[in-house]
Amino acid sequence: MSIWQWFTDLGNSKIAALLIFFPLFLLIVFYVYGSRTRSERLETYKYMPFQDDDSEGWNKKSDTQK
Repeated sequence: MSIWQWFTDLGNSKIAALLIFFPLFLLIVFYVYGSRTRSERLETYKYMPFQDDDSEGWNKKSDTQK
């Protein structure tokens, strides 16, 4: 039996996907929460959608557009 036939069997491919993606998930979680400073910085990003953009940017009308 070739490796391609073994992998295309749904029972085997589910196990292979689990063995690939679960360690990848654990590595991502470890990367995010492994360092305290990185964790704190990334946690502050969760409030970005709720913060008002009061800086002088593209959405402010200029004085000439009255």
